[in-house]
Amino acid sequence: MEDRAWWYFAYGSNMQPATFRGRRLIEPLETRIGCLAGYGLRFDIPIGPGERGVANLAIDDGASVWGVLYLLGPEQHAHLDRTEGVGNGLYNRVRVEVESSGDLVVAETYVSELRDPARRPSHRYRGLLIEGAREHGLPEGYIQALEAWPLAWDEREGAINPPARSE
Repeated sequence: MEDRAWWYFAYGSNMQPATFRGRRLIEPLETRIGCLAGYGLRFDIPIGPGERGVANLAIDDGASVWGVLYLLGPEQHAHLDRTEGVGNGLYNRVRVEVESSGDLVVAETYVSELRDPARRPSHRYRGLLIEGAREHGLPEGYIQALEAWPLAWDEREGAINPPARSE
């Protein structure tokens, strides 16, 4: 483990300060926005028995993913690994280069091999990403793409769901 701070690239719910700072209790040393080229955003990590999935990255030469860079110390990275299920095999750390204000920033991010392409985000989960993207000032076109993402049917009680599907 490194003994200095290094960057983490958040592209899912960790973009939202209430999740990252509030729920995960991590206060970054510095925060920037950035764009990761060569990857596409997916919601293909299965969560629950239904259609819900959470954010993941897939190599995609023509795509890019906007997100938030957090500068974290070693203990913060270790805590984040625990909260994200790295030790349980949910995610793997991957080193990436993220463009931020004209610079390439070397960072680590999480990618999972647990994939189900039929999964989609729930209304609640997609809302976390949109809220985080807005709070950090990500490009409006990217926010609109998040807003247009098709939603999963959320089987949990009290969930907000898309209009009924005709099948």
